Amino acid sequence: MRVFITGGTGHAGSHIIPELIAGGHEVIGLARSDSSAATVAELGATVHRGSLEDLDGLRQAAAKADGVIHVAHRQDLLPSGGMDAVADAELPIMLAYGEALAGTGKPLVAAGSIGGPGQDLGRPATEDDPALPSREEDKGTLRARNVVERAVIGLAEQGVRSSIVRLPLVAHDTTDTAGFLPQLITLAKDKGFAGYPGDGANLWSAVHIRDVATLFRLALESGPAGKYWHAVQDEGVSFREIAEGIGSRLDLPVVSIPIDELMVPGYFGALASLATKNYPATNFVTRQTLGWEPLQPTLLVDLDNGHYFPND
Repeated sequence: MRVFITGGTGHAGSHIIPELIAGGHEVIGLARSDSSAATVAELGATVHRGSLEDLDGLRQAAAKADGVIHVAHRQDLLPSGGMDAVADAELPIMLAYGEALAGTGKPLVAAGSIGGPGQDLGRPATEDDPALPSREEDKGTLRARNVVERAVIGLAEQGVRSSIVRLPLVAHDTTDTAGFLPQLITLAKDKGFAGYPGDGANLWSAVHIRDVATLFRLALESGPAGKYWHAVQDEGVSFREIAEGIGSRLDLPVVSIPIDELMVPGYFGALASLATKNYPATNFVTRQTLGWEPLQPTLLVDLDNGHYFPND
């Protein structure tokens, strides 16, 4: 299969490209800069020079491909416009893919968020949970990321074998340098202790990035249209366990942060809005339908492997 991928030089994409090539696929990777082009080539893919702003270029690349994987997003828009701006820029991209792939039955697999069904559901999120409307239902608006996810799923009605791979907050491995774990480790070093919110019982799901790459390949190859897949290995690890793992490696005390002291500029800073949330999720449908079996180390095992603490 000839596969066009965006975000091929990112954390997930840099593992997806080798996974696809090992599976016998030809990969064409979008690259905006010379350095990105060099990385895409080093990973074994053919370089397609272009950008996420060039909708015609994306449409043409998708039309020439047998399938599309989209894991890129406009990070440059985050500082000024937040996720709303990122989603506003991403939605036209998905619609462009839809125009290129409509009626072909070709796959489009895009990255989503495990928070799409909402957090604090009182139960783990399942693959059958749709991306939910926002609380401003009277205005007909959607959560920033959810409008993109819904657009992708909606393309199934236009003859596109579209699906969403929902990623958890923590996607860990030896190349994870900017995710939530590195941020929590940096916080602990700066503060002199590893903190957790309240009783720390809130649950975060997690996955190893190599298992994520496998799931994207499986969804591309055989995933039915209009489905959500859960890239979840650990269905729910308590925040306290994560803090204890960090504290143990750094030889720092592990301390409860009272809920009323969490907000900026408290201990968690910009992470305060996420620190108290519950994001447990199941993976039963993903395993049963696609035959996906996570094989890499779990979150707490990987946290104890030492690569997150190279100088300690």
